[in-house]
Amino acid sequence: MAALCVCLALATSATADVRLPKVIGDHMVLQQGGDLPIWGWADAGEDVTVSLGGQKVAAKAGADGRWQVRLKPLKAGGPLKMTVAGKNTLKVADILVGEVWVCSGQSNMQMSVRSSANAAADYPKIRLFTVPNVTATEPQDDCKGQWVACSPQTVEHFSAAGYFFGRMLHKDLDVPLGLINTSWGGTPSEAWTSQETVDAVADFKPIVDRFDQAAVNYAKAKEDWEKTRDEKMAKWKEAVEKAKADGKREPGQPRPPDDPSKSPHRPTSLYNGMLAPLIPYRIAGAIWYQGETNAGRAYQYRVIFPAMIKDWWTHWGQGEFPFLFVQLANFMARKDQPADSAWAELREAQSMTLALPKTGQAVIIDIGDARDIHPKNKQDVGKRLALAAEKIAYGKDIVYSGPVYDSMAVEGDKVRLKFKHVGGGLVAQGGTLKGFAVAGEDKKFAWADATIDGPCVVVANKDVAKPVAVRYAWADNPECNLYNKESLPASPFRTDEWPGVTINGK
Repeated sequence: MAALCVCLALATSATADVRLPKVIGDHMVLQQGGDLPIWGWADAGEDVTVSLGGQKVAAKAGADGRWQVRLKPLKAGGPLKMTVAGKNTLKVADILVGEVWVCSGQSNMQMSVRSSANAAADYPKIRLFTVPNVTATEPQDDCKGQWVACSPQTVEHFSAAGYFFGRMLHKDLDVPLGLINTSWGGTPSEAWTSQETVDAVADFKPIVDRFDQAAVNYAKAKEDWEKTRDEKMAKWKEAVEKAKADGKREPGQPRPPDDPSKSPHRPTSLYNGMLAPLIPYRIAGAIWYQGETNAGRAYQYRVIFPAMIKDWWTHWGQGEFPFLFVQLANFMARKDQPADSAWAELREAQSMTLALPKTGQAVIIDIGDARDIHPKNKQDVGKRLALAAEKIAYGKDIVYSGPVYDSMAVEGDKVRLKFKHVGGGLVAQGGTLKGFAVAGEDKKFAWADATIDGPCVVVANKDVAKPVAVRYAWADNPECNLYNKESLPASPFRTDEWPGVTINGK
Protein backbone atom coordinates (compact mmCIF):
# COMPACT_ATOMS: atom_id res chain seq x y z
CA MET A 1 0.00 0.00 0.00
CA ALA A 2 2.85 2.37 0.88
CA ALA A 3 4.52 1.61 -2.43
CA LEU A 4 1.27 2.41 -4.24
CA CYS A 5 1.06 5.77 -2.47
CA VAL A 6 4.61 6.61 -3.51
CA CYS A 7 3.83 5.75 -7.15
CA LEU A 8 0.70 7.89 -7.10
CA ALA A 9 2.63 10.79 -5.61
CA LEU A 10 5.27 10.54 -8.31
CA ALA A 11 2.64 10.42 -11.04
CA THR A 12 0.87 13.47 -9.62
CA SER A 13 4.10 15.49 -9.42
CA ALA A 14 4.97 14.55 -12.99
CA THR A 15 1.78 16.13 -14.31
CA ALA A 16 2.79 19.40 -12.65
CA ASP A 17 6.00 19.71 -14.65
CA VAL A 18 6.16 22.47 -17.20
CA ARG A 19 7.00 20.91 -20.55
CA LEU A 20 7.70 22.10 -24.08
CA PRO A 21 6.88 20.59 -27.49
CA LYS A 22 9.75 18.73 -29.11
CA VAL A 23 10.17 21.42 -31.78
CA ILE A 24 11.21 23.85 -29.02
CA GLY A 25 14.47 22.52 -27.66
CA ASP A 26 18.26 22.60 -27.58
CA HIS A 27 19.99 23.60 -30.85
CA MET A 28 16.82 25.05 -32.40
CA VAL A 29 16.75 28.03 -34.74
CA LEU A 30 14.22 30.78 -34.05
CA GLN A 31 12.92 32.92 -36.89
CA GLN A 32 14.42 36.41 -36.92
CA GLY A 33 12.42 39.59 -37.37
CA GLY A 34 8.98 38.52 -36.14
CA ASP A 35 7.20 37.88 -32.86
CA LEU A 36 7.98 34.41 -31.55
CA PRO A 37 5.34 32.07 -30.13
CA ILE A 38 6.72 29.88 -27.35
CA TRP A 39 4.25 27.41 -25.89
CA GLY A 40 3.91 24.31 -23.79
CA TRP A 41 1.93 22.69 -21.00
CA ALA A 42 1.66 22.90 -17.23
CA ASP A 43 -1.01 22.47 -14.57
CA ALA A 44 -4.23 24.35 -15.28
CA GLY A 45 -3.86 27.86 -13.89
CA GLU A 46 -0.09 27.53 -13.34
CA ASP A 47 2.01 30.68 -13.85
CA VAL A 48 4.84 30.25 -16.36
CA THR A 49 7.62 32.65 -17.33
CA VAL A 50 9.84 32.51 -20.40
CA SER A 51 13.18 34.32 -20.42
CA LEU A 52 15.28 34.77 -23.56
CA GLY A 53 17.63 37.42 -24.90
CA GLY A 54 16.87 39.94 -22.15
CA GLN A 55 13.11 39.41 -22.42
CA LYS A 56 10.95 37.90 -19.68
CA VAL A 57 7.30 37.17 -20.51
CA ALA A 58 4.66 35.54 -18.30
CA ALA A 59 1.64 33.39 -19.09
CA LYS A 60 -0.95 31.35 -17.20
CA ALA A 61 -1.84 27.83 -18.28
CA GLY A 62 -5.44 27.46 -19.40
CA ALA A 63 -7.97 24.89 -18.30
CA ASP A 64 -6.42 22.42 -20.76
CA GLY A 65 -2.95 23.04 -19.34
CA ARG A 66 -1.66 24.81 -22.45
CA TRP A 67 0.15 28.13 -22.17
CA GLN A 68 1.73 30.42 -24.75
CA VAL A 69 3.78 33.60 -24.81
CA ARG A 70 4.99 35.78 -27.66
CA LEU A 71 8.52 37.13 -27.54
CA LYS A 72 9.48 40.30 -29.36
CA PRO A 73 11.47 39.94 -32.59
CA LEU A 74 15.12 38.93 -32.34
CA LYS A 75 18.02 39.67 -34.66
CA ALA A 76 20.02 36.93 -36.33
CA GLY A 77 22.78 35.51 -34.19
CA GLY A 78 23.29 33.45 -31.06
CA PRO A 79 23.86 31.15 -29.39
CA LEU A 80 21.29 32.05 -26.72
CA LYS A 81 19.80 30.29 -23.71
CA MET A 82 16.14 30.21 -22.75
CA THR A 83 14.64 29.53 -19.34
CA VAL A 84 11.06 28.36 -18.87
CA ALA A 85 9.93 28.40 -15.25
CA GLY A 86 6.79 27.28 -13.46
CA LYS A 87 6.69 24.77 -10.63
CA ASN A 88 9.79 23.38 -12.27
CA THR A 89 12.43 25.02 -14.49
CA LEU A 90 13.53 24.08 -17.98
CA LYS A 91 16.65 25.37 -19.69
CA VAL A 92 17.04 25.35 -23.48
CA ALA A 93 20.60 25.83 -24.76
CA ASP A 94 22.46 26.61 -27.97
CA ILE A 95 19.63 28.54 -29.62
CA LEU A 96 20.39 30.34 -32.87
CA VAL A 97 18.31 33.05 -34.53
CA GLY A 98 18.03 33.17 -38.30
CA GLU A 99 15.72 31.73 -40.98
CA VAL A 100 13.43 28.72 -40.50
CA TRP A 101 11.87 26.77 -43.37
CA VAL A 102 9.50 23.81 -43.39
CA CYS A 103 10.33 21.11 -45.97
CA SER A 104 7.38 18.90 -46.86
CA GLY A 105 5.90 16.61 -49.50
CA GLN A 106 6.30 13.02 -50.58
CA SER A 107 9.27 10.79 -51.37
CA ASN A 108 11.28 13.24 -53.46
CA MET A 109 11.33 15.57 -50.46
CA GLN A 110 11.91 12.70 -48.07
CA MET A 111 14.78 11.32 -50.20
CA SER A 112 17.93 11.60 -48.12
CA VAL A 113 21.26 13.26 -48.70
CA ARG A 114 22.75 9.78 -48.49
CA SER A 115 20.64 8.68 -51.48
CA SER A 116 21.32 11.76 -53.60
CA ALA A 117 24.18 12.43 -55.99
CA ASN A 118 26.08 14.96 -53.86
CA ALA A 119 28.01 14.78 -50.60
CA ALA A 120 27.41 16.96 -47.54
CA ALA A 121 29.73 18.94 -45.29
CA ASP A 122 29.90 20.55 -41.85
CA TYR A 123 27.56 23.51 -41.40
CA PRO A 124 27.09 23.87 -37.63
CA LYS A 125 24.85 26.91 -38.04
CA ILE A 126 22.39 24.89 -40.12
CA ARG A 127 20.10 23.05 -37.74
CA LEU A 128 17.91 20.09 -38.70
CA PHE A 129 14.66 18.73 -37.27
CA THR A 130 12.93 15.66 -38.71
CA VAL A 131 9.32 14.79 -37.89
CA PRO A 132 8.81 11.00 -37.75
CA ASN A 133 6.15 9.47 -40.01
CA VAL A 134 2.93 9.39 -37.99
CA THR A 135 -0.74 9.42 -38.94
CA ALA A 136 -3.54 10.66 -36.71
CA THR A 137 -7.30 11.06 -36.89
CA GLU A 138 -7.22 14.27 -34.82
CA PRO A 139 -4.66 17.13 -34.73
CA GLN A 140 -1.78 16.26 -32.42
CA ASP A 141 -0.13 18.80 -30.15
CA ASP A 142 3.35 17.26 -30.22
CA CYS A 143 5.64 14.97 -32.17
CA LYS A 144 8.90 13.17 -31.61
CA GLY A 145 12.20 14.52 -32.92
CA GLN A 146 15.03 16.81 -31.90
CA TRP A 147 17.11 19.61 -33.37
CA VAL A 148 20.68 18.72 -34.37
CA ALA A 149 23.54 20.71 -35.85
CA CYS A 150 24.29 19.84 -39.46
CA SER A 151 27.28 17.54 -39.95
CA PRO A 152 28.09 14.77 -42.43
CA GLN A 153 26.69 12.33 -39.86
CA THR A 154 23.48 14.12 -38.89
CA VAL A 155 22.54 15.24 -42.42
CA GLU A 156 23.01 11.79 -43.94
CA HIS A 157 19.34 10.85 -43.53
CA PHE A 158 17.89 14.36 -43.84
CA SER A 159 15.95 15.57 -46.88
CA ALA A 160 18.40 16.18 -49.72
CA ALA A 161 16.22 18.79 -51.43
CA GLY A 162 15.75 20.54 -48.10
CA TYR A 163 19.44 20.43 -47.23
CA PHE A 164 20.71 21.77 -50.56
CA PHE A 165 18.06 24.51 -50.42
CA GLY A 166 19.09 25.46 -46.90
CA ARG A 167 22.80 25.29 -47.60
CA MET A 168 22.52 27.83 -50.44
CA LEU A 169 20.39 30.20 -48.35
CA HIS A 170 22.76 29.86 -45.41
CA LYS A 171 25.71 30.82 -47.58
CA ASP A 172 23.96 33.64 -49.45
CA LEU A 173 22.14 35.21 -46.49
CA ASP A 174 24.96 34.57 -43.99
CA VAL A 175 22.56 33.75 -41.14
CA PRO A 176 21.76 30.57 -39.20
CA LEU A 177 19.29 28.31 -41.00
CA GLY A 178 16.71 25.99 -39.44
CA LEU A 179 15.15 23.23 -41.56
CA ILE A 180 12.15 21.19 -40.43
CA ASN A 181 11.60 18.09 -42.55
CA THR A 182 8.05 16.72 -42.40
CA SER A 183 7.57 14.47 -45.42
CA TRP A 184 6.33 10.98 -46.27
CA GLY A 185 6.85 9.04 -49.49
CA GLY A 186 3.90 8.27 -51.74
CA THR A 187 1.48 10.60 -49.99
CA PRO A 188 -1.14 12.86 -51.63
CA SER A 189 -1.68 16.54 -50.89
CA GLU A 190 -5.07 15.92 -49.27
CA ALA A 191 -3.35 14.02 -46.45
CA TRP A 192 -1.52 17.26 -45.58
CA THR A 193 -4.69 19.35 -45.40
CA SER A 194 -6.78 20.05 -42.29
CA GLN A 195 -10.28 18.75 -41.64
CA GLU A 196 -11.74 22.27 -41.83
CA THR A 197 -10.59 22.74 -45.42
CA VAL A 198 -11.41 19.18 -46.48
CA ASP A 199 -14.96 19.73 -45.21
CA ALA A 200 -15.30 23.15 -46.84
CA VAL A 201 -13.97 22.46 -50.37
CA ALA A 202 -16.22 20.35 -52.59
CA ASP A 203 -13.37 18.81 -54.61
CA PHE A 204 -12.25 16.88 -51.54
CA LYS A 205 -15.61 15.08 -51.25
CA PRO A 206 -14.88 12.21 -53.71
CA ILE A 207 -11.70 11.47 -51.79
CA VAL A 208 -13.52 11.50 -48.45
CA ASP A 209 -16.26 9.28 -49.88
CA ARG A 210 -13.69 6.69 -50.94
CA PHE A 211 -12.25 6.50 -47.45
CA ASP A 212 -15.71 6.39 -45.89
CA GLN A 213 -16.46 3.37 -48.06
CA ALA A 214 -13.08 1.87 -47.18
CA ALA A 215 -14.00 2.20 -43.50
CA VAL A 216 -17.25 0.29 -44.10
CA ASN A 217 -15.36 -2.42 -46.02
CA TYR A 218 -12.76 -2.60 -43.27
CA ALA A 219 -15.37 -3.14 -40.57
CA LYS A 220 -16.80 -6.10 -42.52
CA ALA A 221 -13.34 -7.51 -43.26
CA LYS A 222 -12.28 -7.15 -39.63
CA GLU A 223 -15.38 -8.98 -38.45
CA ASP A 224 -14.68 -11.77 -40.93
CA TRP A 225 -11.04 -11.94 -39.83
CA GLU A 226 -11.97 -12.28 -36.18
CA LYS A 227 -14.39 -15.10 -36.99
CA THR A 228 -12.04 -17.03 -39.26
CA ARG A 229 -8.59 -16.16 -37.85
CA ASP A 230 -8.00 -19.41 -35.99
CA GLU A 231 -9.10 -21.48 -38.97
CA LYS A 232 -6.92 -19.50 -41.38
CA MET A 233 -3.89 -19.71 -39.07
CA ALA A 234 -4.32 -23.46 -38.68
CA LYS A 235 -4.51 -23.97 -42.45
CA TRP A 236 -1.48 -21.73 -42.91
CA LYS A 237 0.60 -23.73 -40.44
CA GLU A 238 -0.33 -26.92 -42.26
CA ALA A 239 0.64 -25.34 -45.56
CA VAL A 240 4.00 -24.22 -44.11
CA GLU A 241 4.81 -27.73 -42.94
CA LYS A 242 3.84 -29.19 -46.30
CA ALA A 243 5.97 -26.59 -48.15
CA LYS A 244 8.95 -27.46 -45.96
CA ALA A 245 8.48 -31.16 -46.59
CA ASP A 246 8.21 -30.56 -50.35
CA GLY A 247 11.15 -28.16 -50.42
CA LYS A 248 8.96 -25.36 -51.70
CA ARG A 249 8.60 -21.70 -50.75
CA GLU A 250 6.56 -21.19 -47.59
CA PRO A 251 3.28 -19.28 -47.99
CA GLY A 252 2.87 -15.88 -46.38
CA GLN A 253 1.16 -15.64 -43.03
CA PRO A 254 -2.48 -14.50 -43.07
CA ARG A 255 -2.84 -10.96 -41.75
CA PRO A 256 -5.71 -8.84 -40.53
CA PRO A 257 -7.06 -6.18 -42.93
CA ASP A 258 -5.42 -2.77 -42.97
CA ASP A 259 -7.26 -0.04 -41.07
CA PRO A 260 -7.87 2.83 -43.53
CA SER A 261 -8.06 5.31 -40.65
CA LYS A 262 -4.30 4.80 -40.22
CA SER A 263 -3.46 5.26 -43.89
CA PRO A 264 -1.07 8.09 -44.80
CA HIS A 265 -3.28 8.60 -47.86
CA ARG A 266 -6.36 9.45 -45.83
CA PRO A 267 -7.34 13.14 -45.96
CA THR A 268 -6.03 15.10 -42.94
CA SER A 269 -3.99 12.16 -41.58
CA LEU A 270 -0.59 13.80 -42.03
CA TYR A 271 -1.74 17.32 -41.28
CA ASN A 272 -2.92 15.93 -37.95
CA GLY A 273 0.12 13.82 -37.19
CA MET A 274 3.03 15.66 -38.79
CA LEU A 275 2.09 19.30 -39.33
CA ALA A 276 -0.25 20.36 -36.53
CA PRO A 277 2.44 19.63 -33.88
CA LEU A 278 4.68 22.28 -35.47
CA ILE A 279 2.10 25.08 -35.43
CA PRO A 280 2.55 27.95 -34.50
CA TYR A 281 6.38 27.71 -34.57
CA ARG A 282 7.37 30.84 -36.51
CA ILE A 283 8.81 30.14 -39.95
CA ALA A 284 10.10 32.10 -42.95
CA GLY A 285 8.20 29.84 -45.37
CA ALA A 286 7.77 26.36 -46.75
CA ILE A 287 9.16 24.30 -49.62
CA TRP A 288 7.12 21.48 -51.12
CA TYR A 289 8.01 18.58 -53.43
CA GLN A 290 4.93 16.49 -54.16
CA GLY A 291 2.45 15.71 -56.91
CA GLU A 292 3.39 12.32 -58.29
CA THR A 293 0.66 10.62 -56.24
CA ASN A 294 -1.95 13.12 -57.43
CA ALA A 295 -0.96 12.96 -61.12
CA GLY A 296 -3.96 10.88 -62.14
CA ARG A 297 -6.21 13.58 -60.66
CA ALA A 298 -4.50 16.67 -62.07
CA TYR A 299 -7.68 18.67 -62.69
CA GLN A 300 -8.71 18.07 -59.09
CA TYR A 301 -5.22 19.16 -58.00
CA ARG A 302 -5.90 22.58 -59.53
CA VAL A 303 -8.27 23.11 -56.60
CA ILE A 304 -7.01 20.99 -53.72
CA PHE A 305 -3.35 22.04 -53.92
CA PRO A 306 -3.96 25.80 -53.59
CA ALA A 307 -6.61 24.95 -50.97
CA MET A 308 -3.89 23.15 -48.99
CA ILE A 309 -1.55 26.14 -49.20
CA LYS A 310 -4.27 28.52 -47.99
CA ASP A 311 -5.04 26.02 -45.23
CA TRP A 312 -1.46 26.19 -43.99
CA TRP A 313 -1.53 29.98 -44.08
CA THR A 314 -4.74 30.04 -42.05
CA HIS A 315 -3.63 27.61 -39.37
CA TRP A 316 -0.12 28.97 -38.96
CA GLY A 317 -1.59 32.39 -38.21
CA GLN A 318 1.30 34.45 -39.52
CA GLY A 319 -0.14 35.53 -42.86
CA GLU A 320 0.73 34.45 -46.39
CA PHE A 321 4.26 33.18 -45.89
CA PRO A 322 6.29 32.19 -49.00
CA PHE A 323 5.34 28.77 -50.30
CA LEU A 324 7.72 27.38 -52.93
CA PHE A 325 7.18 24.11 -54.75
CA VAL A 326 8.94 21.79 -57.19
CA GLN A 327 7.29 21.02 -60.50
CA LEU A 328 7.31 17.33 -61.45
CA ALA A 329 10.49 16.17 -63.17
CA ASN A 330 10.60 14.38 -66.51
CA PHE A 331 9.94 10.66 -66.04
CA MET A 332 8.98 7.48 -67.91
CA ALA A 333 9.65 6.44 -71.49
CA ARG A 334 9.92 9.19 -74.07
CA LYS A 335 7.31 9.19 -76.86
CA ASP A 336 8.23 10.05 -80.41
CA GLN A 337 4.95 11.85 -81.18
CA PRO A 338 2.93 14.48 -79.29
CA ALA A 339 0.43 12.89 -76.91
CA ASP A 340 -1.69 13.58 -73.87
CA SER A 341 -0.04 13.20 -70.49
CA ALA A 342 -1.32 13.08 -66.91
CA TRP A 343 2.07 14.27 -65.66
CA ALA A 344 1.95 17.26 -68.01
CA GLU A 345 -1.50 18.11 -66.68
CA LEU A 346 -0.23 17.89 -63.10
CA ARG A 347 2.62 20.26 -63.98
CA GLU A 348 0.01 22.60 -65.45
CA ALA A 349 -1.98 22.46 -62.19
CA GLN A 350 1.19 23.32 -60.29
CA SER A 351 1.89 26.28 -62.57
CA MET A 352 -1.69 27.51 -62.15
CA THR A 353 -1.10 27.62 -58.39
CA LEU A 354 1.36 30.47 -58.98
CA ALA A 355 -1.73 32.69 -59.10
CA LEU A 356 -1.55 32.64 -55.28
CA PRO A 357 0.59 35.36 -53.69
CA LYS A 358 4.12 34.60 -52.52
CA THR A 359 4.34 31.30 -54.37
CA GLY A 360 7.24 30.16 -56.53
CA GLN A 361 8.02 27.11 -58.64
CA ALA A 362 11.27 25.29 -59.30
CA VAL A 363 11.10 23.77 -62.78
CA ILE A 364 13.15 20.56 -63.12
CA ILE A 365 11.94 19.24 -66.47
CA ASP A 366 15.60 18.79 -67.44
CA ILE A 367 17.05 16.81 -64.52
CA GLY A 368 14.71 13.83 -64.14
CA ASP A 369 15.38 10.17 -64.90
CA ALA A 370 13.23 8.18 -67.33
CA ARG A 371 13.67 5.03 -65.25
CA ASP A 372 13.61 6.45 -61.74
CA ILE A 373 10.80 8.49 -60.19
CA HIS A 374 13.39 9.68 -57.66
CA PRO A 375 16.03 11.61 -59.63
CA LYS A 376 19.29 11.78 -57.72
CA ASN A 377 20.16 15.36 -58.66
CA LYS A 378 18.67 17.15 -55.69
CA GLN A 379 21.38 19.82 -55.67
CA ASP A 380 19.80 21.67 -58.62
CA VAL A 381 16.37 21.19 -57.05
CA GLY A 382 17.60 22.90 -53.90
CA LYS A 383 19.36 25.62 -55.87
CA ARG A 384 16.28 26.52 -57.91
CA LEU A 385 14.10 26.56 -54.80
CA ALA A 386 16.66 28.80 -53.09
CA LEU A 387 16.67 31.21 -56.05
CA ALA A 388 12.89 31.50 -55.71
CA ALA A 389 13.26 32.10 -51.97
CA GLU A 390 15.86 34.80 -52.46
CA LYS A 391 13.52 36.66 -54.79
CA ILE A 392 10.12 36.02 -53.21
CA ALA A 393 11.00 35.85 -49.52
CA TYR A 394 14.04 38.11 -49.40
CA GLY A 395 13.47 40.55 -52.25
CA LYS A 396 16.78 40.08 -54.05
CA ASP A 397 17.01 41.50 -57.56
CA ILE A 398 17.85 38.25 -59.33
CA VAL A 399 16.61 36.03 -62.14
CA TYR A 400 14.93 33.24 -60.23
CA SER A 401 12.78 31.56 -62.87
CA GLY A 402 13.17 30.13 -66.32
CA PRO A 403 10.99 31.38 -69.21
CA VAL A 404 7.25 31.29 -68.56
CA TYR A 405 4.65 31.43 -71.33
CA ASP A 406 2.87 34.80 -71.44
CA SER A 407 0.80 35.13 -74.62
CA MET A 408 0.40 33.97 -78.23
CA ALA A 409 -0.44 35.62 -81.53
CA VAL A 410 -1.26 33.81 -84.78
CA GLU A 411 0.62 35.27 -87.75
CA GLY A 412 -0.66 33.45 -90.82
CA ASP A 413 0.65 29.90 -90.64
CA LYS A 414 2.93 30.73 -87.70
CA VAL A 415 2.40 31.35 -84.00
CA ARG A 416 4.40 33.87 -82.01
CA LEU A 417 4.80 33.00 -78.34
CA LYS A 418 5.83 35.66 -75.85
CA PHE A 419 7.56 34.81 -72.58
CA LYS A 420 8.13 36.33 -69.18
CA HIS A 421 11.26 35.70 -67.11
CA VAL A 422 13.52 35.69 -70.14
CA GLY A 423 16.40 36.99 -68.02
CA GLY A 424 19.40 37.74 -70.21
CA GLY A 425 17.60 36.26 -73.21
CA LEU A 426 16.14 33.04 -74.55
CA VAL A 427 18.48 30.26 -75.63
CA ALA A 428 18.15 26.78 -77.10
CA GLN A 429 20.62 24.66 -75.18
CA GLY A 430 22.31 22.18 -77.46
CA GLY A 431 21.36 23.80 -80.77
CA THR A 432 17.99 23.45 -82.49
CA LEU A 433 14.96 24.33 -80.38
CA LYS A 434 12.93 21.23 -79.49
CA GLY A 435 9.75 20.37 -77.65
CA PHE A 436 7.14 22.53 -79.44
CA ALA A 437 4.03 21.09 -81.07
CA VAL A 438 1.29 22.89 -82.97
CA ALA A 439 -2.33 21.99 -83.83
CA GLY A 440 -5.16 23.31 -85.96
CA GLU A 441 -8.85 23.16 -85.19
CA ASP A 442 -8.74 19.37 -85.57
CA LYS A 443 -6.78 19.26 -82.28
CA LYS A 444 -4.13 17.00 -83.81
CA PHE A 445 -0.69 18.07 -82.68
CA ALA A 446 2.45 17.79 -84.78
CA TRP A 447 6.01 18.73 -83.97
CA ALA A 448 6.78 22.32 -84.90
CA ASP A 449 9.84 24.07 -86.19
CA ALA A 450 10.71 26.69 -83.59
CA THR A 451 13.04 29.68 -83.63
CA ILE A 452 13.90 32.31 -81.06
CA ASP A 453 13.07 35.91 -81.91
CA GLY A 454 14.02 38.22 -79.03
CA PRO A 455 11.71 37.49 -76.05
CA CYS A 456 9.55 35.33 -78.32
CA VAL A 457 9.55 31.92 -79.94
CA VAL A 458 7.99 31.53 -83.41
CA VAL A 459 6.61 28.09 -84.25
CA ALA A 460 5.16 26.55 -87.40
CA ASN A 461 4.50 23.28 -89.19
CA LYS A 462 4.09 23.20 -92.97
CA ASP A 463 1.16 20.78 -92.66
CA VAL A 464 -0.76 22.99 -90.20
CA ALA A 465 -1.90 25.93 -92.32
CA LYS A 466 -4.16 27.48 -89.68
CA PRO A 467 -2.61 26.89 -86.24
CA VAL A 468 -4.76 27.53 -83.18
CA ALA A 469 -2.81 25.95 -80.32
CA VAL A 470 0.76 25.29 -79.22
CA ARG A 471 2.17 22.98 -76.56
CA TYR A 472 5.69 22.86 -75.16
CA ALA A 473 7.26 20.00 -73.23
CA TRP A 474 3.81 18.47 -72.97
CA ALA A 475 4.72 14.89 -72.13
CA ASP A 476 5.71 12.61 -69.28
CA ASN A 477 9.34 12.86 -70.35
CA PRO A 478 9.64 15.53 -73.04
CA GLU A 479 12.64 16.35 -75.17
CA CYS A 480 12.87 20.11 -74.66
CA ASN A 481 15.64 22.68 -74.44
CA LEU A 482 14.32 26.24 -74.06
CA TYR A 483 16.17 28.14 -71.34
CA ASN A 484 17.14 31.66 -70.46
CA LYS A 485 20.80 32.68 -70.41
CA GLU A 486 20.84 32.07 -66.66
CA SER A 487 20.47 28.34 -67.47
CA LEU A 488 16.99 28.04 -65.99
CA PRO A 489 14.62 25.86 -68.05
CA ALA A 490 11.31 27.04 -69.45
CA SER A 491 8.20 25.73 -67.75
CA PRO A 492 6.05 23.31 -69.80
CA PHE A 493 2.78 24.81 -71.01
CA ARG A 494 -0.10 24.65 -73.47
CA THR A 495 -2.09 27.48 -75.00
CA ASP A 496 -5.30 25.45 -75.39
CA GLU A 497 -7.87 24.48 -72.78
CA TRP A 498 -9.04 21.28 -74.46
CA PRO A 499 -10.16 18.56 -72.02
CA GLY A 500 -7.26 16.48 -70.73
CA VAL A 501 -6.95 12.85 -69.75
CA THR A 502 -7.40 13.57 -66.02
CA ILE A 503 -10.48 15.77 -66.30
CA ASN A 504 -12.64 13.08 -64.69
CA GLY A 505 -10.05 11.98 -62.16
CA LYS A 506 -11.54 12.24 -58.68
